[in-house]
Amino acid sequence: MSNTTHETTDAAQTAADAGHAATDMAHDAAGHAESTGMPQLDFSTFGNQIFWLVVTLVVIYFVLTKIALPRIEAVLAERQSTITNDVAAAEELKQQAIKAEEAYNQALADARSEANKIVAEAKAEIQAEVDVAAAKADAEIAAKATESEAAIAEIRTGAVDSVKAVAKDATKEILAALGTKADAKSITAAITARMKG
Repeated sequence: MSNTTHETTDAAQTAADAGHAATDMAHDAAGHAESTGMPQLDFSTFGNQIFWLVVTLVVIYFVLTKIALPRIEAVLAERQSTITNDVAAAEELKQQAIKAEEAYNQALADARSEANKIVAEAKAEIQAEVDVAAAKADAEIAAKATESEAAIAEIRTGAVDSVKAVAKDATKEILAALGTKADAKSITAAITARMKG
């Protein structure tokens, strides 16, 4: 039991010694860091840092005002000028298109009106010509009808003989075309019988 107690005491002592050593090392490191510190926070170099900060800002300012910003302004002005010119050109083209459309619509309306007028005049002329032609045709038809009636009256008187003669000739030709022959008496008898009904 005394051995166990003694071992426990030795272990505690060793741990305490290790803790003291770590604490001493941390104090030494902190002291070293305090002596050197971060260069940006070293008050002895503030004047030098501020000088170079001012020089850098002045150089950046001059670069921006003399080189970068004038170029940016020139590009922006050129773009604005281009946009303004394009908008003006587009507006002018739009107005021209509106005028052209109005002129086209007016020309189309005039053409339709003229076409309707021409069609009406053509219809009137054609109707007048048709009326004149119809009157002339009626007169000619009446004259021809009178002539035809007279001719028909003359034809009727000699129609039977003419029909017989034509029928005989036609029958002979038809029979000849068919390769058949018949005598004149048979043809005359057949035609006479047919005309009687």
